[in-house]
Amino acid sequence: MMQTTTHNPDRYMADLRQILSQGRKRIGFLLGAGIPAAVRVNAEGKLSADGRPILPDVAGLTPKVLDELDEADKEIVDILLPGMGEEPTIELILTRIRRLAEAIGDIEVHGLDGRGHAELAERICEAIGEIVGCSLPKGSGPYTQLISWISGTPREHPVEIFTPNYDLLFEEAFERAQVPYHDGFTGARRPFFDPASIADDELSPRWSRLWKIHGSLGWEVEDGKIVRTGSRKATHLIYPDHHKYDQISRRPYSAFFERLRTFLMTPDSLLICAGFSFSDSHITAVLDETLAANPHTAVIAFEFRDLTEDTPSAQLAFRRSSVNVYARKNAIICGTLGRWELGKVQKAWEPIRRTYWGSGGSDADGGFLLGDFAWLANFLALARADDLKPQSSTPDSDPNTSGAVDSLESEEEPADRQNGA
Repeated sequence: MMQTTTHNPDRYMADLRQILSQGRKRIGFLLGAGIPAAVRVNAEGKLSADGRPILPDVAGLTPKVLDELDEADKEIVDILLPGMGEEPTIELILTRIRRLAEAIGDIEVHGLDGRGHAELAERICEAIGEIVGCSLPKGSGPYTQLISWISGTPREHPVEIFTPNYDLLFEEAFERAQVPYHDGFTGARRPFFDPASIADDELSPRWSRLWKIHGSLGWEVEDGKIVRTGSRKATHLIYPDHHKYDQISRRPYSAFFERLRTFLMTPDSLLICAGFSFSDSHITAVLDETLAANPHTAVIAFEFRDLTEDTPSAQLAFRRSSVNVYARKNAIICGTLGRWELGKVQKAWEPIRRTYWGSGGSDADGGFLLGDFAWLANFLALARADDLKPQSSTPDSDPNTSGAVDSLESEEEPADRQNGA
């Protein structure tokens, strides 16, 4: 479909930058599997702009996990794959195996009874843990820039991070910066899960919230309670099937999803989504249902690739006008799909524009860059800066983001207009 509507990114980025530079707004993040891919490392595991992603996204994780299985396990998975649609993710495969284990009991299916399938699911989780159990590289990168922005402003409300990722990269970033955070666990030696603390807002806004909605490495069930061990080898509570697990094991996930609903139902909140494809149906359903009840919460989703009408985030944005989606060449704003078109800007605005618009090293005619979490984290880190000089982790392709900013006022021009509609 030809896009005749245009959106001026300067207008929306000016508004967002103003919100981010202050500490009054209730802000949350939904950060998906695409986030670790923004951290690039060389063969020695050190940060490198032209290195490989430290972790693959879900699509990239799936073949890596399957390659770790022995031949007998691969044969079982190969039998199950045809009934799971095109390119099933490891999470879908894991869910199918766990449900099969629960359903068949002592009956053998594909050569395994229920216990055998449960043990296969455990081996898949162990393979996931081996891949996603890496440590955060030292130095300034997207994770450290996000934490720098969080801790750099006095806040009326804590920043809340919702993530389906199992890795411990956020935990390491908070702890290296010595920035306090709460993840629903209480204690020191073997912290235990405390659901009441998730619903309680009495903790100081200095303490950010980190909600691992698909579980995490290091969680275990011990003596009838869920504990955080700190071990990367503990993988039993990553991406559980919500229908399978007993009440004890199900408790963290139901509490975290209830917290997501509470955040979205709070008036005048802003949820920023990045690295999240919206193809995770149970998370997207929570967003859809809650935003239908409370259209006063704003959602901004940053997409790495261009949008089409069939993109999952686009489908949600068409249903809920409070969801805006910003992609490289186009955007959906107030339910309208249109291409980006820059407006006139004063010279003082040029350094600001360069923090969200440029070639990004891949496209000569430029585009919107914040769909890449490395650029988004840099934009956040510079939100309160008057001298917009690049952070050390800004990609090498960053188009000279230096220069003093004396004024943030641009020439008046309609942000959106119809061209021959």
